[in-house]
Amino acid sequence: MVESIHRRTLRSVAAALCVALLPLVARAQAAPTVTPEERAAAFPDMPPGFHDSMHGAQLDGSFRAEELEWQSRDGDDALAWDLIGWYGTDMHRLWLRDEGEHASGSQVGNRAELLYGQPVAAWWDFVGGLRLDTGPDSSRTYLAIGFQGLAPQWFHVEATGYLGEGGQLGLRLQAEYEWLFTNRLILAARAEAEAWSDDDPRAGIGSGIGEVSSGLRLRYEWRREFAPYIGIEWASIHGDSAALARQEGEDTHDSRFVAGLRFWF
Repeated sequence: MVESIHRRTLRSVAAALCVALLPLVARAQAAPTVTPEERAAAFPDMPPGFHDSMHGAQLDGSFRAEELEWQSRDGDDALAWDLIGWYGTDMHRLWLRDEGEHASGSQVGNRAELLYGQPVAAWWDFVGGLRLDTGPDSSRTYLAIGFQGLAPQWFHVEATGYLGEGGQLGLRLQAEYEWLFTNRLILAARAEAEAWSDDDPRAGIGSGIGEVSSGLRLRYEWRREFAPYIGIEWASIHGDSAALARQEGEDTHDSRFVAGLRFWF
């Protein structure tokens, strides 16, 4: 009986001591006061442009030669190129597209486009600007507007509409797909077509679907930035454009063996 009373007394004393010591423990564990110097050292001011770079506003650029190649067609060799470059930010970019060829020491044709681009959806950009076509006998300027990006199944697509000086309307479609046999051996397939609303005999353009081309190119990436390739390309001219080509003594169907380089930096 006495032992039970003694135990209860000890418990009461221990509880009273805990209650009395609680304020002292809380005071000892209170967070220390942070001085302005300590706060500045922990959260320094970021350098100029840091916040812009974190939000995609940093200026950058890239240049890529999709095709720089020698072409052999019916004994007539040609040098052809397809170049793409851009400069700007993730949200605002200036694009340059240039595609053309030289044959027998003279320029056959060249298409250059200077475009402003802005993302409008995941993987898709809106583009708008100017297109300049130059050839042996004429040059043409068009307003350009369109979209470029990745379609489902990873098809790279360009769809661009044009408005010429005399109200002529045009449309160019291009699609490309790649198969990876290994991490370095890649087969690229590309198809391209143009259509126009009106005839332009000086430029060799007729109304309706004009030139259609497709090709396969097998490349080996010695480095990611440098890849030689070989391939074959088919081209055909249709509609009124074909009639104009026949008047000039040109073939309306053509196949070409190609060999070249693809590089970027």
